[in-house]
Amino acid sequence: MLDVEVLVMAGAMPSSIAITFDVMATANRLRAAAGRAPAFRVRVSGSGARLARAVAAGSGFAALEAQAAPGLVVVPGPGLTTEAAVAQRLAGREARAACRALGAAVERGAEVATSCSGAFLVAAAGLLEGRRATTSWWLAPLFRRLHPRVDLDTEALVVTDGPVTTAGAAMAQMDLMLSIVARHAGRRLADQCARYLLLDERRSQSRYMALGYLAAADPQVARAEAWARERLEEGFAIDAMAAAAGLAPRTFARRVERATGLSPVRFLQRLRVERAMELLETTSLPVEEVARRVGYAEPTTLRRLLRRDTGRAPRALRVS
Repeated sequence: MLDVEVLVMAGAMPSSIAITFDVMATANRLRAAAGRAPAFRVRVSGSGARLARAVAAGSGFAALEAQAAPGLVVVPGPGLTTEAAVAQRLAGREARAACRALGAAVERGAEVATSCSGAFLVAAAGLLEGRRATTSWWLAPLFRRLHPRVDLDTEALVVTDGPVTTAGAAMAQMDLMLSIVARHAGRRLADQCARYLLLDERRSQSRYMALGYLAAADPQVARAEAWARERLEEGFAIDAMAAAAGLAPRTFARRVERATGLSPVRFLQRLRVERAMELLETTSLPVEEVARRVGYAEPTTLRRLLRRDTGRAPRALRVS
């Protein structure tokens, strides 16, 4: 069982707080239904602890309060939307104390996870120097000015580098917590949680969102994913993805299978289909051009994969 501390700062988004507890509570309930012990035990801290305790109790954590030093500290997204708000919050006493607490937790061997503008807090604690991270895309210019030594990737849903996991804008807290479940309780449980929690109208695309958080469970698979996403238009072999991850092909295949449940070939196909869906939904590009941009010379190949993975033709994915 993983002991988790949820550090709730003033102004944290209520939705981010609720998602944090709901995902862990869902994982615990699904484990209980399978006759297994809970995966997570929780305690709360920070100026928003009173609200967080009420949410935690409602999610069923009243009898599962963490006693040991946490193995993971989760900071729900502060929800800051402007540069001025970020600067003001980071200059405050609570933020400085939180930076010290996060640094001490990592020194003890704990992991840290946050979403949205929480990445600024983690960076201010010195935990992202030389590491890859993500944050809310509209705050990227400020982040890069403040922390030029952080490899910021605002295209990624979730990024894990060393002991730190970051996620994008506020509702990426769901992706963040699902990645935590995948890392600490297994990808199958994370996938069960995703299917249980996601709204009906999102289920048809949940498996594509899942790629991001499942890959994040293995930093080297995540590195290969990021490398491949930047080159989908190109033709490259699976061995090249393995090399980008710094792994031998057989080791890479095992790691991809363990993290995502897919073979490397199916993993790459899903990345291409995911990008094709995005282009079909957000542009008026002809299918032939969409296929080319995701690495398929023949649009029939893309049509076949779309039907296989989504049950729909390209025309049905167009947003009118």
